[in-house]
Amino acid sequence: MKSKYLRWSAFFFALFHIYCNVFASISELWLSAIHFGGFCAICALMANESDKVTTKSLTYWINILLAVVAVMTTAYLILFENALYARETEYILSDYVFSLVAIGLAIEFTRRTTGWFMPVLILISLSYILFLGRYIAGVFSFPGLSLETVLYRSFFTSEGMFGLTARISSTFVFMFIIFGSFLLRSGAGDFIVKLAQCLAGRFTGGAGLVAVVGSGLMGSVSGSAVANTVSTGVITIPMMQRSGFTPQFSAGVVAAASTGGALMPPVMGAGAFVLASYTQISYLTIIAASALPAILYFLTVSFFVRIEAKRLGLNPTRDENADSAMKILKEGWHFIISLMVLVGFLVAGRTPTSAAAFAILSVIAASWLSPNPMRLPDIFDAVVDGVKTMVSTALLLVAVGIIINVVTTTGVGNAFSLMIVEWAQGSLLITLVLVALASLVLGMGLPVTASYIVLATLSAPLIFDLITQSQLLIALQAGDLPSNVAATINLFGGDPLTALREMPLEMKQIIRQEMLDPEMLTGMLLSAHLIIFWLSQDSNVTPPVCLASFAAAGIAGTRPMATGLTSWKVAKGLYLVPVLFAYSPLISGTWPERIEVFIWSCMGLYAMAGILQWHLEEKINIYIAGVLLLSAVLLMWAPFPMIYHFVGAAILIAVVVMQHRNAKSALAATG
Repeated sequence: MKSKYLRWSAFFFALFHIYCNVFASISELWLSAIHFGGFCAICALMANESDKVTTKSLTYWINILLAVVAVMTTAYLILFENALYARETEYILSDYVFSLVAIGLAIEFTRRTTGWFMPVLILISLSYILFLGRYIAGVFSFPGLSLETVLYRSFFTSEGMFGLTARISSTFVFMFIIFGSFLLRSGAGDFIVKLAQCLAGRFTGGAGLVAVVGSGLMGSVSGSAVANTVSTGVITIPMMQRSGFTPQFSAGVVAAASTGGALMPPVMGAGAFVLASYTQISYLTIIAASALPAILYFLTVSFFVRIEAKRLGLNPTRDENADSAMKILKEGWHFIISLMVLVGFLVAGRTPTSAAAFAILSVIAASWLSPNPMRLPDIFDAVVDGVKTMVSTALLLVAVGIIINVVTTTGVGNAFSLMIVEWAQGSLLITLVLVALASLVLGMGLPVTASYIVLATLSAPLIFDLITQSQLLIALQAGDLPSNVAATINLFGGDPLTALREMPLEMKQIIRQEMLDPEMLTGMLLSAHLIIFWLSQDSNVTPPVCLASFAAAGIAGTRPMATGLTSWKVAKGLYLVPVLFAYSPLISGTWPERIEVFIWSCMGLYAMAGILQWHLEEKINIYIAGVLLLSAVLLMWAPFPMIYHFVGAAILIAVVVMQHRNAKSALAATG
């Protein structure tokens, strides 16, 4: 933002949000409407700051008009909401006009910020609920609703544009974006890169490990893959290239590692707040459960870096002039205070919005413990930067509410689930593959958060049902059933598997509540949503549309598609770790069970990385690859008894030791 008037407007707009989030002084519907109208106006006025737009051009005045119309649309909802209810929701001409204008604004500004895919999807959704559904045969047939009903549900109620996702955007997401902006403005980014370089720089592939650690730490602040790629990549990609890594691999690693930023607590991006609202599971529980899986993901990327360094013969280097970890922590320890405040308030039971507000204040206070304290201009810039960062996310989350309204109203979600059930034939693994393919297709046009929202609406209940069914089957086959459960099973022939497949969903839910522990059910629900949340991240690193990879390619000067393929390979944890959510207690189990799965999975993922890179300590052959695949399966398949995991670990260790000796002997022979 260049104009001082626009910057001051953004500043006061942010203060209004913070005030409403802390003191909750207006209704959620009004806050969501103001949130949408304000960001539409800001987006339109920001477009006028382009060098291609002059005050004499038609585009300039169109943007001014759109900004005014956006504010008028918000004002209309606030001023005439009660009048509409007094008319018993009977529409008049002005209601039609402003409802249509609001939807038009949502379509136009998502087009400006995210491209054409989202607007086309909104138009298809509205066409389907209005008239298109009646021409479709089968499970997706829908008779259609009147224009008045669709506009009312989309604009005046909390089921459409100003529904759940808009409330999440105006509360949780906005506050955490501002918090991240304050951290970055205070200098946390430089501190993170220096600390990562100190911690990882001395190991094999050290420069690559710096990129992984730096992106992980930065992800705990921003939660954005592209932002992580740009902010850390400008430093770490040239660093990796200087140490001997190829430009393409360097860019792929940074893109893959930056994608993990949305998986790393405590922020985890906008999707985590949507997840918390969808599941009604506390945000603190979600970030606690996500810690070990996030570490697994970053370890997987680190394994690729180490193996590639071994393949290229890169030895660890230590910069004698580099600062020690103690010196870096001594200079930047105050950055940790704000994260401790955030987690502390969450643990104490405060809402995420109030915790973020106190964390923002702690960033300002902690900065005065450093040589460069945040003064009023810095605070002003941090707020404005946060608003600028929030523009595309805010407009997207409001617009996606239109699609959610269509999905829930028409029952498309149930039809989609029935289609997957028919194709998968009750197989959880095939269901996960189909959902992964769906996420990839959606990710070609939708940002990560929108992709998660659509997929969660469509398929989360099905995945939850399949995960709980496997645990329920184990409980039923164990015997000693309550009399009512045993009688229900006998109604379907006495076989638990047949009974679970044939009984109605309502009956299955009753048995589920009877046989499974409530905490376990909560963990399984979280597992189902985290599977979708993780799979939705693949759009950042999977061709043909992979924004994080393209951003990294721009920094490294490599071909975008080739870089995308490299990052897709390095980010394989996005597909492997969610399988653990479904088949192991990594999310739903007790902490000892989670840690056990974590340890075995670390080793299994290292074996998988070796297969994909076709190298461990030295180049592997087809026989070694087969042995490594057996080791990975034995290590990562949770239903196997403990002895199988030990066998898998022994196989992996034997291969690594053998290859290490061979490589050492070969080096001695050539030396």
